[in-house]
Amino acid sequence: MTDQAVGGGHRPPGATENAAPTAPGRRTAEPGRDGLAPHHPSRRAAAGRSATVALGELPAARFAGRERELEALHADIERPGLDTLSGRKGTRSRVLLIAGVPGSGRTALAEELLRRLADDYPDGVVRALLTGPGGAPVPTDETARELLTALGTDAPPGATEDELTELLRGALAGRRALVLLDDAPGGDQVGPLIPDASDSLVVVVSHGPLTGVPDVRPCALGGLECAAAVAILRRYAGPTRIAVDPRTAESVAEECGGRPAALELAGGWLAARPRASLSDLRKALRAIDLPPDLPTGARPLHRAFRLAYEALPPPAARILRLLTLAPAGLVDAHLASALAGCSVAAAGAALRDFATLGLLRAEGAAAGPAPQDDGPAAARTAETASHPRYRLPGCLEAMVRALLQEHERPADVQLARARMLERTVRLLLSCRAMGEPADSAVRQKTAGLPRSLRFASRESAAEWLRGRRAALLDAARIAVADGELDTLDRRLMAALTRTLLVHRGPAAAPDLYVLHGLVLEVAERRGLPHEKAAALLNLADLDGQAGRNTDALTRYRAALAVARSVKDPVATGRALESLGGTYGELGDWQRAADWYGRALELRLTRGESADAARLHGRIGGAHTYAGRWGEALREWRAAAGTYRRLGDLVGQARAAGEVARVQEYAGRPEEALRTCREAVHLARNAGDGRLEAALQLRIADTLERLGDPAAARLHRAVGERLLEDHPQ
Repeated sequence: MTDQAVGGGHRPPGATENAAPTAPGRRTAEPGRDGLAPHHPSRRAAAGRSATVALGELPAARFAGRERELEALHADIERPGLDTLSGRKGTRSRVLLIAGVPGSGRTALAEELLRRLADDYPDGVVRALLTGPGGAPVPTDETARELLTALGTDAPPGATEDELTELLRGALAGRRALVLLDDAPGGDQVGPLIPDASDSLVVVVSHGPLTGVPDVRPCALGGLECAAAVAILRRYAGPTRIAVDPRTAESVAEECGGRPAALELAGGWLAARPRASLSDLRKALRAIDLPPDLPTGARPLHRAFRLAYEALPPPAARILRLLTLAPAGLVDAHLASALAGCSVAAAGAALRDFATLGLLRAEGAAAGPAPQDDGPAAARTAETASHPRYRLPGCLEAMVRALLQEHERPADVQLARARMLERTVRLLLSCRAMGEPADSAVRQKTAGLPRSLRFASRESAAEWLRGRRAALLDAARIAVADGELDTLDRRLMAALTRTLLVHRGPAAAPDLYVLHGLVLEVAERRGLPHEKAAALLNLADLDGQAGRNTDALTRYRAALAVARSVKDPVATGRALESLGGTYGELGDWQRAADWYGRALELRLTRGESADAARLHGRIGGAHTYAGRWGEALREWRAAAGTYRRLGDLVGQARAAGEVARVQEYAGRPEEALRTCREAVHLARNAGDGRLEAALQLRIADTLERLGDPAAARLHRAVGERLLEDHPQ
């Protein structure tokens, strides 16, 4: 390779002009500390110029040429559809298909189209990736739920695919929005997601046609024209090297097949070598060996990728290979650090270099200084700046995955995954802690974590959880698929569940449904009865909250059978009580009282008096709703007596108040009045002002019915004053 300087260095796309300078020959991480120092002379020269990638500018910067395709797509939007030609108004969104092989710039073209159309669609853009890591299609229900989340619409936990797609169409009805469905495997994944909204536009990126989707307007992509291909090289190599050897630039563009992904990789190779010429690049590309069975169309990208990969120092090449283990295909410095076993700073520098070389795509907003306020928008900006995310391009994933299998031993891959899960668990614990009170034990415990594992505020922690939600759920799926619910997998599940509950509350139900379903899957596969019973109970709880009481009953019965088979009293008691509660929701009070009675027998057998008192009350409530006053009075009195033996004055007062209520329902108002006054005395001694106020108001209602309005007014005034003195 020639040592003659040809045109000097040039900043690759996305490099910032005001980036902090680094000493020549050094990266952000200390050379030697993590084994990531460059070893090639030309790479050492380029290392001093590495800068932060401007994430938000990447889609526009990557786009080149394709003006003719853009004009055709615009024309297809305005062209009448089959419904219009037949005299009917269209009822579905127009679907534009951008078809091409991976690496042809199809996603960049779609993003550019959306950018130019944004002003015409005021309701914004929603996006979904329909192919997951490894090339597996993403289930349609997951895609629909992600799109609903982006639209701000809550979907019930455990909803079926048909329910979710119907909700999605309803959420888009009446909107004028853009929907991007990227990397679609076929029409089966696209059809259910098309909204019944003629004013919206769906843009689909796929390898081939969408069979089964009517009235699709396709735009097939080939290689870029020569001028556009050379323009990509110019962005990396600088104008001088192109100007002094334009013919070779055209030859390099031809070697790359006009494929934007290959051109970016080749351009990144040039940008890292300011002394290399275009002839050096062409010679290096032609020197790459090709597998004998590689299709002709795949050769340009294969050559460009191998050229970029083989130029990496061994530690960086290993980091790149391990990135295929990233959940949901998303990676940041924390995850890369855990996978490779290096520092966060070194991993972050490697990721920035990969993005500059075209080996990674940056996602999210541009990194920049943290904002001054602490609002949600500020948290999003600060979070992205601190932890920028990247994705391995789909066109490179298979090649990188093959390298992982070739160079990494299974034991090393397993160790890398374990480190990744351990780091994820620690981040989840830190994230959860920021949602707890400042003086809580968990908050104080995480104060001793390294700075790289701590969050600045509750908002930044919540934003981290929001941005990593899909990857965290995918990490749970990987743990279930590859593991046996060992200690680390259990910790991941528990940490993710608790963190979602702390930061999202009831809105976390759909994600919790997924997690409990995963636990049930592995528990059934591995024969873990205790875990199976717990998962069935948790899923049944979520079914009940979503109003699917029949499904909840089925799962509670299954959980009860499993819990009894292994003599698990905790799960058995919970299942019995839950069955009673579900029958109560259905209005079947006889069955509700029966199941509560079975749970009561278990509690009494185990000597759990507090739970027994509570269950006496539940049975009494069921009898009250059923109008069986005698049975209700017996159970409420039993509850009051048990609370009295426990010394629980508040519980005794509440139970006495319920006795008074039943007495009044039974037509015995004088007894009800006497019992309620006893309950007031108990509540006063317990110091529960709000309970005392409620009982005073009940006495006032009873006195009014007994024909004593003056006394009723007196007690009502006392109750209202107590409510003022004891606000909730």
